[in-house]
Amino acid sequence: MEQSVKNSTEDVKIKSSKGSANHHRKTVNDAADKFQEKKAPNSQASPSRFVKILSHHLLDVKFNFFPVRSLLWSGAFAITAVASATLGTTVALMVPLSPLIAVSHEGQQNKSIWSESFHYGLSRPVNILVMGIDRVIDVPDDPRQIFRGRSDTMLLLRLDPSDRSVKMLSIPRDTRVDFPGMSIPKINQANADGGATLAARVVHHTLNNVPIDRYVRVTTGAFRELVDLVGGVDVFVPERMSYHDNTQNLHIDLAPGWQTLNGEKAEQFARFRNHNNGDIGRVQRQQALLKSLRAKLQTPAMVPRLPKLIRVLSKYIDTNLSLEETLALGTFGLTLQQDNFKMVLLPGRFSTPNEFSASYWIMDSIGKDRIMRDYFGQESTPTLLAANPSANELRIAIQNTTGQPRMNQKVIKFLRSKGFYNVYLVNDWSESQQQTQIIAQQGDVKAAIALKNILGLGKIEADSTGDLKSDITIRVGQDWHL
Repeated sequence: MEQSVKNSTEDVKIKSSKGSANHHRKTVNDAADKFQEKKAPNSQASPSRFVKILSHHLLDVKFNFFPVRSLLWSGAFAITAVASATLGTTVALMVPLSPLIAVSHEGQQNKSIWSESFHYGLSRPVNILVMGIDRVIDVPDDPRQIFRGRSDTMLLLRLDPSDRSVKMLSIPRDTRVDFPGMSIPKINQANADGGATLAARVVHHTLNNVPIDRYVRVTTGAFRELVDLVGGVDVFVPERMSYHDNTQNLHIDLAPGWQTLNGEKAEQFARFRNHNNGDIGRVQRQQALLKSLRAKLQTPAMVPRLPKLIRVLSKYIDTNLSLEETLALGTFGLTLQQDNFKMVLLPGRFSTPNEFSASYWIMDSIGKDRIMRDYFGQESTPTLLAANPSANELRIAIQNTTGQPRMNQKVIKFLRSKGFYNVYLVNDWSESQQQTQIIAQQGDVKAAIALKNILGLGKIEADSTGDLKSDITIRVGQDWHL
C-alpha cells in the first residue's frame, strides 16, 4: 500500500506492509504555522493510546534477542524527552512526525526485532519546539487551562536522519523579542498569550524564519516524578545553593559536592537562580543534570521500568504529533550515537540596568546567525555572518580542576606558544577531573576540534556549560602533560 502525504515543502511517501494507513493531512498556512494545537480525529495520538502501544513494543522487545545497549539508548532517548522539556534541557523525542516519516525497513534482512516492529523512519530533518510550562495554580483539570502558563523552558530540537544527529538550542526564558500580540517582550510570555501557535510564530520570526514542524509541551511535575521513579540521579553540586521564596513555596538548600538527588532535590538544583549568571546559570546546570539522567536511564536496571515510566509521564504531555511518528522516532533513537547529540545556548548577553526596566537576555545577532546556519541549516545574509574567529581572536577560558595552582600558567604559556593570545582564567572548578574537557560554549564545534588536535588530548563537550564570555572553555584535568 502506498500513500502520499503532503506538507508545506514536499511530498513524503509512506509505505506499509501491514495494511493501509489512515489518511493524514495537516493544513499549513505559512512556514511558522506547520502545526495546529487542535488534534484532528484519527490523526493525533491520545496520551493513553500512545503509551499503550509504545509500552507494548518495549515489553515485546525486552524478552527477545535485541542488543541491550541499543534498547537502553532507545528507552532513554524516549523518556528524557519528557525530562528535557520540564527540566529545560533536551530531547523531546517521545514525539512523532507523521508527514515526515517513511518506511525504512521493508524488504530488508538482518534487522533487529525492535527495528522491524517500528517500520517507520524519519525521511527529512525535523524541527520540534519543546516547552516546559509553568504550573497555573487553581485551574480546572483541563489541558487548555493547564498548559496556558509561561514557558519556564524553551528548546528547539533538530533531528536529522542524514547524519543521525540531534541538535538542541536552549532559548533563555528572558530572551527579549519584538513580536505583535505579546503583552510582555519576553519569549516565555508567548505561550501564555497565544498558546503553542503564538510561541512557534515568535520562535520562527526570531530565529531567521526557521520552520517549526511540531511542538511538545510538558507541565511541571514530570521531571520530579521521573527522577523518583529511576531512583535518583548523581549530580555534582559545584557550590552551596540556598534560596527561599515563601510566595512561590520554593525552598532550596543543597550542599556542595557529589550527591544522589531525589526528584524534589533535583528540581531544586534545576530551578536555582540566585547566582551571578541568573537564568543562564540555571540552563547550564540543567544541561549537566540531563546528562546524569540520560546516563541513569541507560543502565540495565532501567529496562523493566521503561513501560511504567512512559505510562506515568504521559499525563504531563501535550503535543500535536501523531502516533505513527512515535515509531519513526523509536527507529531513529536506535541509530543515535551519544556523540551526535549536541547542545548549545542561544548566544547573547544580560541587559544592563540602564537599558530596560526589566532584565532581559539580549541576543547576539552574529552568534545567532552562526548557530542557525551550523545547527539548523538556515542561511543568513552573508554580510551579517562573520567568519569563524581566528586563533588570535578565539576567546579561551581556562578553568583548573587539578588543585595545582601552577597549572593555570602552564596552560596559558602553552596556548600562547601556539598562537592563542585571547586566553583568560576563571574560577577553579571544585570537582577534580581526570580528563580535560574542551567545551564549545558558543556551539563552534569546529574550533573545539581544531584546538583538541593542537593539544593532542581532551574530550570535546558540545554544550554550553563553560564560561559565558568564552568561545571555548578548557576545563583542565589531571591528564594535562604539556
